[in-house]
Amino acid sequence: MVDIHKLVSEHKELVIKTRRDLHRIPEVGYTEEKTSAYVADYLTREGLEVQTGIAQFGVVGLLDTGKPGPTLMVRADIDALPLQEETGLEFASTHDGVMHACGHDAHMAMGLVAATVLNKIKDEFTGTVKFIFQPAEEGPGGAEPMIKEGVMENPKVDYAIGCHVWPDIPEGTIGVRSGPFLAAMDRWDLKIIGKGGHGAMPHQCVDALEVGTQVVNALQRISSRHMSPLEPVVVTVGSFHAGTAFNIIPGEAELNGTTRTFNLDVWHSWEERLDKVIRGVCESMGVEYEFKFSKGYPPTINDEAMSDLVRRCATDVVGADKVVEPAKTMGGEDMSFFLQKAKGCFFALGVGSEGRAPVHNPQFTFNEDVLTLGVETHCRYALELLG
Repeated sequence: MVDIHKLVSEHKELVIKTRRDLHRIPEVGYTEEKTSAYVADYLTREGLEVQTGIAQFGVVGLLDTGKPGPTLMVRADIDALPLQEETGLEFASTHDGVMHACGHDAHMAMGLVAATVLNKIKDEFTGTVKFIFQPAEEGPGGAEPMIKEGVMENPKVDYAIGCHVWPDIPEGTIGVRSGPFLAAMDRWDLKIIGKGGHGAMPHQCVDALEVGTQVVNALQRISSRHMSPLEPVVVTVGSFHAGTAFNIIPGEAELNGTTRTFNLDVWHSWEERLDKVIRGVCESMGVEYEFKFSKGYPPTINDEAMSDLVRRCATDVVGADKVVEPAKTMGGEDMSFFLQKAKGCFFALGVGSEGRAPVHNPQFTFNEDVLTLGVETHCRYALELLG
């Protein structure tokens, strides 16, 4: 029986080097040309069957044992954020205004090195492992386009697992949560069209700004009065623009925001709910409006049996006292699309420590020693599922 802990530990320098290589070349969604090429070259050197150009910059590495069995998908996201890095790291971003501030460099490195380790011991298991490297997780979303281009088929994926570095749980822990973990996320945009005019003559105008304030108040009542208090939902107005001068009543106002929920029924009802409220306010105030609702990612829901499996494997890696249940979050993840197609689990690798910046922050960084914990967890559940 292979000593998987020893084997992964021997690859510690490799996973750190790989993460640093990728950290230097961050690219935002659907521009990941260098990143995609790096991933493809790595997988090719390891002898995997490689497909590129899926949903523009997606990459798939196929590890086929040559023995019949299930297919496991290991997913990592590859895009970065439009932030100017302020970490001062010696391997900081070389791309001005772009940074791996959400740990996707770590996700790729753990997936790639897991491919290296599992390829060395493929005699120990059966079936196939698909390593999927997905573009544009931060938006507009690369999982659904990759699925539409067939990454869940040939061979058909039976199990899907992904990992995210997680500052909200302590460094060196592994977080596993059954059922809903991350929320569905959508965007909405609203333009209110009234009639502008002189601030001293409001009776000759239809004040779009004032109507906008009424819309904001009405939208907040959806969560406070239309929904069960036991149902976590969020309706956020994130932007409100109206007016050009102190003495001019604005004829137009533009608002946009987001909705969040774990409930699929609520998720499918958001557009109708918001439009009904907005229409009621606008009609009563005598203005026209243009409303656009852009459906985003569904909720990320972990299969119970797969979560139990990852929990058991994580216990072997870090010990039972360091396997935790992270809190649900209203953040969103398009790993959710993969989990709709196959039984799976999206788990968290703890990187939280006092004084460190959160994700989506120009100073975000973490202790790279934890990366081997993610690699070993990947390898252990692969051996459990396919062994």
